[in-house]
Amino acid sequence: MRIVLTGGGTGGHIYPALAVGKQLQQEDVRTELLYIGTSKGLESRIVPEAGLRFEAVEITGFRRKLSMDNLWTVMRFFQGVRRSKELLKEFKPDAVVGTGGYVCGPVVYAAAKLGIPTLVHEQNVVPGLTNKFLARYADSVAVSFESSMPHFGKAKRTIYAGNPCASPVVKASRSKGYASLGLPEGSRVVLVVGGSRGAKAINDSMIEMAPSAAASKSTYFIFVTGESYYERTSGLIKERVSGVNNHLHVLPYVHNMPEVLAASTLVVGRAGASSLAEFTALGLPSILIPSPNVTNNHQEANARSLMDVGAAEMVLESELSGALLMERIDTILQDSGRLQGMKEASRKLGMPSSASILTGELRRLAGR
Repeated sequence: MRIVLTGGGTGGHIYPALAVGKQLQQEDVRTELLYIGTSKGLESRIVPEAGLRFEAVEITGFRRKLSMDNLWTVMRFFQGVRRSKELLKEFKPDAVVGTGGYVCGPVVYAAAKLGIPTLVHEQNVVPGLTNKFLARYADSVAVSFESSMPHFGKAKRTIYAGNPCASPVVKASRSKGYASLGLPEGSRVVLVVGGSRGAKAINDSMIEMAPSAAASKSTYFIFVTGESYYERTSGLIKERVSGVNNHLHVLPYVHNMPEVLAASTLVVGRAGASSLAEFTALGLPSILIPSPNVTNNHQEANARSLMDVGAAEMVLESELSGALLMERIDTILQDSGRLQGMKEASRKLGMPSSASILTGELRRLAGR
């Protein structure tokens, strides 16, 4: 098959698209892929590094307040539609997959107008504006959370497919995770991470709780700061924790996150859709700190969906402190019954093997 992937702006849109592409190529090595994004988004770097052909369409998002800039956005949208039609006519795809972000708008819309089968994938509980707009044109809408389905009541077809980023995590080796951290197999591990780029508020909490974490005798703490925050955070932690302590590890980045997650007992982090897909795929209990700097505050809605069933606790960033975070961690770890209950609740939410569900839907749409 020939498939166009589109999605951009953040890794939360890009990596699900790449996961679908990878699954298609695993199922059939003859699969040809084209990724359409923007030249200014992360996809312009990530996609070529993944070995896929990349083409750019320029588009910006609407401002939520009345603004003359929105007139320019409308003009760029239709320019983007024209550019997308040129690329689609040249590539001749069997189907187009959109995973969110402004660039999906002109690409999926253009495909629909050309009669090319289209699939939109929504990662978050509360849909983004672009995917809500595209739902009326797409042949199929796939959601990561069942609770998202009512948002797409006017779509032609809606399916619960989970998040394709969860698929690789299920196969991750726990033993390799322990080995990569230099920890004894079977150790109790608390992973604290602020996302691939890190988060200052979470790093500040790491600094505050570092002495307590280092003093632990039964638990290993892994602090992942993000590369841009590493020097500052690790330096301030060293001022608070003297000497070498094997129970506290401070890292700038983790390149084998699926394996480290598989070795973790409890994870503290943001509530992005792809992260939650990984946590629930492994049945991991979590303490979630939603980012307040996202559209529609969608991370808080994501976190509440886990908290409401007992799979996670939520701490708002406005309330966050190292002392509070350490108290929450200790409370969960000291109650084995509660920890087990959180694991079971998380496992029940474990999303289906989304990548294969989505590729199956694409084959259906393309008549393959």
